Amino acid sequence: MFCYQCEQAAQGKGCSVMGVCGKDPKTSDLQDMLIKVLCDVGSLAHEKSIRDREADLFVIEGLFTTVTNVDFDPDRVESFIRRGFAIRRRLAGEAVPEEWREEEGLDQEGLALRGSRLGPKADVSRYGETLGGLKWLVIYGLKGTAAYADHAHILGVEDQEVFAFFHRGLHRVSREDITVDQMLSLALEVGEVNLKVMEMLDKANTGAYGDPVPTKVRITPVKGKAILVSGHDLKDLYELLKQTEGKGINIYTHGEMLPAHGYPKLKAFKHLAGNYGGAWQDQQREFDQFPGSILMTTNCIQRPLDSYKDRIFTTGLVAWPGVAHVDRKDFSPVIEAALKAKGFEEDGEDKEILVGFGHASTLGAAPKVIELVKSRKIKHFFLIGGCDGAKSGRNYYTDFATLAPKDTVILTLACGKYRFNKLEFGDIEGIPRLLDMGQCNDAYSAIKVALALAEAFQTDVNSLPLSLILSWYEQKAVCILLTLLHLGIKDIRLGPSLPAFISPEALQVLVNNFNIKPIGASAREDLEAILGRSI
Repeated sequence: MFCYQCEQAAQGKGCSVMGVCGKDPKTSDLQDMLIKVLCDVGSLAHEKSIRDREADLFVIEGLFTTVTNVDFDPDRVESFIRRGFAIRRRLAGEAVPEEWREEEGLDQEGLALRGSRLGPKADVSRYGETLGGLKWLVIYGLKGTAAYADHAHILGVEDQEVFAFFHRGLHRVSREDITVDQMLSLALEVGEVNLKVMEMLDKANTGAYGDPVPTKVRITPVKGKAILVSGHDLKDLYELLKQTEGKGINIYTHGEMLPAHGYPKLKAFKHLAGNYGGAWQDQQREFDQFPGSILMTTNCIQRPLDSYKDRIFTTGLVAWPGVAHVDRKDFSPVIEAALKAKGFEEDGEDKEILVGFGHASTLGAAPKVIELVKSRKIKHFFLIGGCDGAKSGRNYYTDFATLAPKDTVILTLACGKYRFNKLEFGDIEGIPRLLDMGQCNDAYSAIKVALALAEAFQTDVNSLPLSLILSWYEQKAVCILLTLLHLGIKDIRLGPSLPAFISPEALQVLVNNFNIKPIGASAREDLEAILGRSI
């Protein structure tokens, strides 16, 4: 195996013995084989201009299943590969290469061995570090965009042009004659399409559950039976809330599900009791202590401990060997496990945080914000957000947020906010200094707000008193970064370390064009450099 798609790649270079995420070599190699089959299907659909729903869904689901912390089950990955074999044979018609016939005859071990010869290490050997790394930058961007496209699809929002781009992108990224400049251009095109997909997902979520509104969320438990929901998929939460009505079970959100409390049709359920715990990397300790059942709806699963393995369930594309997998149409196993567990035996101390600052509610306050900026009562905005993770160095983001002067406003989103979202930041004449804009895909909301402010001040985003301080972990963060670069946003600070798949030469291109830079060793020094003054 060789995998360097996440920020915690071993030694900052890549996992070659066992994934830091817990992925075993066979599963990793099978996923590289799946990427090859996805490229085959995408190329056929693009070259033949085929509109095929089965191929469309296979591509986004197949890409999503290879995102970090999604599918750790080699049997399920193999089933995806064989599903791809059937689709590409059908699309190819009678023109089936001998190589494909050979692949179709391989068992799971053979498929993994074939995959081990196809991953990023092989491409770096073939094309060099710059082009090989850029190829996988594009693939990782496609993976993240596919995750958002799948979330939107689940809520019934799709776009044929987006499906066509996935096919075209997989076709182009697998061409052996592509140049470095063409690969960079393709990466920015991924960012462009990802912006559209995030808009689709925003419309899907708000269309189904209403525009988020500022909402206080309890972060301590209440007495009673309990189910904890983690991941990103709001429909799974909605279906569980419906199926648990009147059963005496309280539902808690975890990780990226926290923003669900701001959606009117979700918060209307009285047994949506609050949020429990923090970001994904703490789940083993938090799930061990949670006295109920647990539902993982999308990526971010870690190896379950034996202490809760019999009461954690997966649904959708997320899977772990030996963990029960359920369909959202019937969450009865999750409900039964919750009723058997002891639940919380007493109420916790009353404590709340504020969420729900999507673009609708934030732009609703825009006139007041503009007035405060013009009067110099708000002097700067910081977007401090992205993925959280376990590797050292992420306390930088806590330090940055707490050191930010009281005449600045912090926008935040994704699970990176758990580094500081339970701290008290106060307000500026009624405008909270910390505005939680939602999940990672709600970068779309932040972009809409930034563009609206730029229009109000008759300038561009790069001229606003706005700085982006981003943390990354996996491929959703990659596609969001590509979206920001597509929009021409410069001076982004990225950390806690730069991607292993970006060679020094490729990084220099990004520095030259966008002045992207790593976060510094000191949050205070970075803050002072941004503001041009001591703090």
